[in-house]
Amino acid sequence: MTPKSVTPKISLKNLHKQFGPKTVLDSVNLDIMPGESMVIIGGSGSGKSVTLKCILGLLHPESGSIKVDGNETVGLIGSNRKKIQQKFGMLFQGGALFDSLQVWENISFGLLAQRKVNRRDAREIAIENLRLVGLSPDVAKLSPAELSGGMQKRVGLARAIASKPEIIFFDEPTTGLDPIMADVINELILQRVKEMGVTALTITHDMSSVRKIADKVAMIYDGNIIWTGSRSEVDNSGNPYIEQFIHGRADGPIQMEILKA
Repeated sequence: MTPKSVTPKISLKNLHKQFGPKTVLDSVNLDIMPGESMVIIGGSGSGKSVTLKCILGLLHPESGSIKVDGNETVGLIGSNRKKIQQKFGMLFQGGALFDSLQVWENISFGLLAQRKVNRRDAREIAIENLRLVGLSPDVAKLSPAELSGGMQKRVGLARAIASKPEIIFFDEPTTGLDPIMADVINELILQRVKEMGVTALTITHDMSSVRKIADKVAMIYDGNIIWTGSRSEVDNSGNPYIEQFIHGRADGPIQMEILKA
């Protein structure tokens, strides 16, 4: 008997996005399976962030398909879009904490905005999620300005998991951190994703993050996914673009293309 095929949690087909005459995404194809941690790597301007924003619904592709749990999301508006977005959690690159709110209010912002809990319960939820990212309850009453960069990342992660999402997006999660704190954040991401059983999509150029948190890796270049494979295959991919990128070499096909431009 043939086992029933599993529907991808996220499926991108022939995704195309351009800004004026500039094509940023040419024809992106990628499937992310339930419970999988997918990391998209690529240089600046390769299309990583635009891909993420299209999935989130912040940008609208000119053509192509974005399915979540088998349901088409391109063109969704109003309550239908909101229903999809409720499956998402997000750790933003810069933390994106609200300066005017205390830490616990930042963590529970989505829950409070949707009126899912009262303020007392929201604070307790925030404190529990602070514990999950290695921060003590007294941090809850602080303002974002009182936090170090590493603490802001932890609070951002606490907010991303507070609503118990099915999918969590990580936008350059270790940018601006020293190597030790970056590893701490990567370890926290790994623990929380596995413990919650969620699907994760990370965009990064940090290979230490890739080697720590990825199940699968995809490389985007010139608006297309040019390679996908497991984390263990990255170092022996045989792909010259991958080889150049992961070793940070100036010479190679990526640099040659830059010089032509």
